[in-house]
Amino acid sequence: MVSYNPKDWFKLIVQFHKSDTFRILFPTMSLLGIVTWAVCFIEKKYLDLEIPTLTIFHQIAGFIISMVLVFRINTAYDRWWEGRKLWGALVNNTRNLAIKLNALVSKSDIASRSQLHSLISNFPFALKEHLRNRNTLEDIKFSPVLTEENFKKVSHKPNYIARQLTEYCLEITKKNSHTQNDYLVLSENLNQFTDICGACERIKNTPIPYSYSIFIKKMIFLYIITMPVSFGLTIGYWSIPIVMIMFYAFASLELISEEIEDPFGTDSNDLPTDELSVKIKENVREILLGDED
Repeated sequence: MVSYNPKDWFKLIVQFHKSDTFRILFPTMSLLGIVTWAVCFIEKKYLDLEIPTLTIFHQIAGFIISMVLVFRINTAYDRWWEGRKLWGALVNNTRNLAIKLNALVSKSDIASRSQLHSLISNFPFALKEHLRNRNTLEDIKFSPVLTEENFKKVSHKPNYIARQLTEYCLEITKKNSHTQNDYLVLSENLNQFTDICGACERIKNTPIPYSYSIFIKKMIFLYIITMPVSFGLTIGYWSIPIVMIMFYAFASLELISEEIEDPFGTDSNDLPTDELSVKIKENVREILLGDED
């Protein structure tokens, strides 16, 4: 995720980040400018037409497409924001669970505390890789409860960690007679792991309907490709920058929507799940182990 100062207007305007849509669209914008110049040249040199109704049509069509794009980017942002809320809930849930376990497990039981820290902190790392359709194990800290051999065998790794964590917590409560009913205190937080994972999978596996997405792309293409013809007849070569700017505006909105509608990837504007996973690991370690590593 890109970190920036929203108050630094000048720097944001003149600086082009590698994820900026201008960099991505510049080759197409240049080609479109050349095509518009060619159309204007032909119209001015060989044709003597004046059809103002075409310009009026583009004004009306532009307004309609703008409304559709507003709905498109709002829908994509809702998905991005829901994903951020889910990961925020995961941060809070891991903290709450660690705090409860810190009260239930004896301070002298370092082995159990270390196992719990390993299980809880491994879940976000497994979840982010699961949402990216990857099987990277470099961030996973294995332990006697969570062995590398068994972990590699399972297909749904976040579910496996949640299962091992639930079983281990239940085992702890059974060992201590004074905490037999304390599993009920932990169960809500334990259930939240699977609930959050399922909600993230819903966003990941349910993209914007294909027909809706392709319709917007076709409408933008038809609108932009016919602009040189109508605007060239009325404003001549001034239509070159206008066509390029309109294409940049409309195509950028569609590109941004495509990027943020799946917020769990590695694009510049995706959620900072790597940083959040590290934060969870550090928070849980501080709660359960204190200064111990």
